[in-house]
Parts: sequence; C-alpha cells; structure tokens
Amino acid sequence: MATFLYKLGRMSFRRRHFVALIWVALLTLAGVGAASAPAAGNSSFSIPGTEAQKAFDLLEQRFPGTSADGATARVVFKAPSGEKMTDPGNKATVQETVKELADGSEVVRVTDPYQAKAVSKDGTIAYAQVSYKVSGMELEDSSRDALEDSAQDARKAGLTVEVGGDALQTVPHTGTTEIIGIAVAAVVLVITFGSLIAAGLPLLTALIGVGIGVSSITALASALDLGSTTSTLAMMIGLAVGIDYALFIVSRYRAELAEGREREDAAGRAVGTAGSAVVFAGLTVVIALVGLSVVNIPMLTKMGVAAAGTVAIAVLIALTMIPALLGYAGRKVKPAGEKGRLLGRAKAQDKPVKPNLGTRWASFVVRRPVAVLLLGVIGLGAAAVPAASLELGLPDDGSQPTSTTQRRAYDLLSEGFGPGFNGPLMVVVDAKASDDPKAAFTAVGDEIKGLEDVVTVTPPAPNKAGDTATITVIPDSKPSSVATEDLVHSIRGKGAGIKADSDAHVLVTGQTAMNIDVSEKLNDALIPYLVLVVGLAFLLLIVVFRSILVPLKAALGFLLSVMAALGAVVAVFQWGWLAGLMGVEQTGPVMSMMPIFMVGVVFGLAMDYEVFLVTRMREAYVHGEKAGQAVVTGFRHGARVVTAAAVIMMAVFAGFIGSSESMVKMIGFGLAIAVFFDAFVVRMAIIPAVLALLGRKAWWLPKWLDRALPNVDVEGEGLRSASGDQDKELVRA
Repeated sequence: MATFLYKLGRMSFRRRHFVALIWVALLTLAGVGAASAPAAGNSSFSIPGTEAQKAFDLLEQRFPGTSADGATARVVFKAPSGEKMTDPGNKATVQETVKELADGSEVVRVTDPYQAKAVSKDGTIAYAQVSYKVSGMELEDSSRDALEDSAQDARKAGLTVEVGGDALQTVPHTGTTEIIGIAVAAVVLVITFGSLIAAGLPLLTALIGVGIGVSSITALASALDLGSTTSTLAMMIGLAVGIDYALFIVSRYRAELAEGREREDAAGRAVGTAGSAVVFAGLTVVIALVGLSVVNIPMLTKMGVAAAGTVAIAVLIALTMIPALLGYAGRKVKPAGEKGRLLGRAKAQDKPVKPNLGTRWASFVVRRPVAVLLLGVIGLGAAAVPAASLELGLPDDGSQPTSTTQRRAYDLLSEGFGPGFNGPLMVVVDAKASDDPKAAFTAVGDEIKGLEDVVTVTPPAPNKAGDTATITVIPDSKPSSVATEDLVHSIRGKGAGIKADSDAHVLVTGQTAMNIDVSEKLNDALIPYLVLVVGLAFLLLIVVFRSILVPLKAALGFLLSVMAALGAVVAVFQWGWLAGLMGVEQTGPVMSMMPIFMVGVVFGLAMDYEVFLVTRMREAYVHGEKAGQAVVTGFRHGARVVTAAAVIMMAVFAGFIGSSESMVKMIGFGLAIAVFFDAFVVRMAIIPAVLALLGRKAWWLPKWLDRALPNVDVEGEGLRSASGDQDKELVRA
C-alpha cells in the first residue's frame, strides 16, 4: 500500500499538469451534466414494511385519485375580539378564501369550515383543510405562494389567519452557515500552517471534490430519484473529510521537508504514509454511510450512498491533486517549523527547539495515565447520563419556533379543538374478505370509541366498492406525546380481535402514525447498524494496526463519545438546559433520526482522527521506539493537525445551530459536541492513556492472525527499505 501510494504521489507531483487537467475536466463535466440535467423534484418518501405505509398503499388502490399520502394544509381563522366566525362578514371572507385555494393546480380538494362543521364550540376559531396531489417535499413553490397569498388576503379583511400542515415543509437552506464554516476553516488552516498558500490547498481541493460530488448528484437526481435533499449530507460530509484528508497530507509533506528530503520525494512519502491513513480513514467513513441502508428507508439509503461517493472522491483528490498542487506551489510551502512571511520568519537554526504542546501533553499523559483515563471516562460518563431518558420522535408544527405561522396555527387549533386535533389518526378498514363489510366498519368504530385518550371518532367513510372504509380518530393528547403513541398501538392491538371476528383488517396511518412508525423503525435499526459499522471497521483497523486491542479501544472510545453527545442533546433539547443560549424555543422528543445519523457521521470522523494519530504511533513503534515514546512521537507530529481538523469540523457543524429549523439546529449541536468529545477527550486523552498502560501489549497480534492478514504497510516500512536500496545504488555509482 505505502509503496504504491508513494509512486502515485511522485507521479502526481511530476505530472502535475496532467493530474490538474483531469480533475478540472471532471469538475467541468459534472458541472455541465448538472446544468443540462432535467430539474429534479423531491424524492418520493416511503417507509417499506411499516403499517402506515401499507395503509397508504392500500388507499391508493381502493380510493384511486385521492392522494392519501399527499400534503395537507390547515388554514386557521380566528375572529376579532367580540366577534364570531359565524358572523356574515367573517363567513364571507372565509368562503372567498376557500374559493381562492381551490383554484390551485395541485389542489385535490378544500373543505368549507361551515359545511364540514370545522368551527370551534365557542365560534371563535374555524379552519379549512387543503389537500394536495403530491407530498409536502414535492409541492411546487407556486402552490405554497398561493396558500400564503390567500391567507394574507383574509388577514387584510380583519381576521387572524395562520397556516399549518406539511404543505409548508421545505428543505432548510443553510448556505450562510456553510460560508461561515469555510471561513473558520481558512483561519484555522492559516494558523496551523503559517502560510496562505499551504492553508489554501486543503480548501481548494475540498471545494473541488464537493463540487464534483454535488454536481454529479444533481446530474443524476432525476434519473435515480435522488431528490433535492440528497446533496445536503454529501456536501456537509464531503467538505468535512475533504479538508481533513488534504490537511493530513500537506502536514506530512511539510514534516518530510523538515527532515531534508527533496520536494518530489517528500510528496511521495507524504502520500505513501499519511495517504495510507487517508485511504483507511475514508473506508471507515464509506462503511458508515453505506451502512445506512440497513435501516431500509430508501431516502436515507440514497443519502448515505451519495455521501459515500463524495467521500471516495475526496480520498482520490487528496492522493493525487494535493501532490500536484504542491508541485505548483514549490518553495511557497515551507517545511514544518518554518513560517512564511504572514506569521514571521523561520526559526533560527542555532536555537534549541522547544517541545510543542502535543509533545508536552502526551508526556504528561504517559506519566499519569490512570488519572487521565479515570477523569476522561468519568467526565464522558457524567455527560452520557441524560441519554438514559432519551425519548425519540419526529418534529411536528408544535416544535416550531413561536414566530412561525405553522406554530401559531398549531396553537390556535389546540385552543379551539384540543391538542390532539393537530395529529388525527386515519384508521383504514379493509373488509374485502368480510361477509358483512358495513357491520365490520361499525364494529371498528365502536371498539375505538371505547379506548382511552380518544376524543372523537368520525363515522366510517367507505369507498365506491364498499369494501374499504376510513375512520378519522382525534386523540386527546398532542401528536408527539407518549399517550398518542400508546393509542396507536392500542388500535392496532384491537385489530387482531376484529380480524378474528369479521375477517376485516385494521390499519392505522396518517402523518402522526407514520412518524411513530419511522421512529420505531429507526430505533430498531440502531443496534444492527452499530454492530455492522463498528464490526466492519474493527476488522479494517485490525488490518491497519495489526493489533487486537488498539481497534477494540478505538471502538469503545467511539461509543463513549457518542453516548456523551446524545446525553448533551437530551439535556439541551429534551430537558431544556441552556435552551435559551442555544435558541431552543420548544423542548420535546429528540428527532428519531438523530442517534443513527450521529453514529454514522461521527464514527467516520472519529476514525479519521484515530487512524491519523495512531498510525504515527505505530510507525514510530515499528521503527524501533519504545511503546511509551511512540505515543509521544505520534502526538508530536499529529496532535496539532488533529486539533486543527477537529476545530474546523466543530465550526462547520456549529454553524447549523443558528438555523431556525429545530431539526437542523439539533443536528448541528449534536455533531459539534460529538466531535469535541471524541477528538479532545477520547483521542487526545483516553486513547494515549490506554496505550501507555498497555505498553507493548497494545500492539500484540496472534501469530496465526498475523500470517493470515494482508500486509498493507500503513506505517511506510516498505518506503524505508526502498530508500535504503536507493542509497546503496548511489554508493555503488
């Protein structure tokens, strides 16, 4: 591995024009493809295997043209103080609004509040429900604009009008936060390298890699039904690892220059050593992202595969374009220890070199491993305590900021009709096999009326064939509550008895039931996903480090950091600690996708830091240093780079905390705090403490396994042998 990558690095350095031309051509080709590709809508959202999805599919068959899983909007009206919605003027305004809403090209139907009895008991609040042909993520902007314009017209007439429902659901735009993250990355890189040129290389290559990846996704979006949300994860992860990988190689190149090597040889060695770490770090990220397919949610699978492709591009760019750009930069990239004009002149050669902070810290940890280990484990354990109270759910309009029209509509409906009105359940009764379908429909309605937490049960609404009916159930509790979840399970529990009595099949669906099913599906998939990702990465790291204990402590350390990060998320977003500081207006269940998303993303980044730090230690150990000294050597060369990489990632993710979307805010905070815990507590403290305690045992590997494993030579031992052979050739000459 190291020898092959060494040759690749030297070739890229020499043939820099050819390499640069290839990547520019690929970027141009991807850009042209994206520009000429047909505009893609949002990918269809389906959850195979869930009862809610089965019910939607059944409704499409038995109620053709009704768009059962289409978007809905509720336009909520409130009369001025002292008036009622039944007053003639207010009624005329509402009916005019209903007429305007019905003209939309994507609208299936609009209910009139006065015909549908959608007026509160006190007469002050009414609502009109708008049903669309497509889902909220597929809805055209023109339909949303028409919805908001109609509401604004009614406001001008003196009514309070708010709009809720998934019709207003849009993809969060976070372009400004990405710019902030890139700006912070640039500052950190300049401080790390002391040179604008050296700092610019990782940024340039990362942006090229992300450009190729995202443009390719856009070009293929229509053909592969990728949708507009697929590129979000690819952009975030691609930018993160692209900067990291280039940073690792440029840093190693400067270290090789400091040892007196020629620039071409230094580029080859940087790719042969740090590049080997980049390859295996990239493989762990790809495994984590592709592993999202075990959840069996098509949209999540596509997002993971697309992001994995972008990571693969980042690896290839780091291995080829970085040495090519180093060739262009020439002497403008200084050896390690020297600074460019930006931050001062080079150090005087006659002055003794003071140990850097990484060396001093590692020496301290090696002297006090037990204290550092206990402090790190206890600290992360304390941070993980709130995770025991983790409640999962999907956000609804009740979790929106109070400044949004969706949240105000939610509150108005709760005031006029009760909190459960915001999350109605749709019960589908399939009585095709029943001898008396009408009796089966009535029996289901009667059974549901007897359950706890039920406020209203509408009469059955059969289809034209009379073999299937829908029943709307209004719970007493809000959609995201445990009581509503229990009600869904209770209705489904009654279905078994009904099927035995009447051969009718009962299914529960609707947005609330779908959210509950998705949360349970994600929760059930978390353990298999962890086993798959951590297991495969464990095997990969055994090959890299040729050790059993090093990969084991890497995996355990990752689990510690993820649990601590989940605990922090629960404390802020569920318990409300520091909620004001984070801009959290409404606490509630943690987004159900958060744990599995955090595991996938953070695991990949954590293994980046693990591979880069520990391969340096392994390299020093293989080259003859004692186990404790190898830890210090690894930190001397790698701590500054890993710190810079972690700070960059934290800045990128923390930028998302400023988003108005609670989901984006939670993801940003969770990933930022997870990187902090993993990079600075686990990799910088716990891992060196464990290695210091284990000593030579850390690198133990059974002889039979050592013979069976392929020798990938990540530490570059083959390069040392090759260098010795070259020296002998020169002596003979």
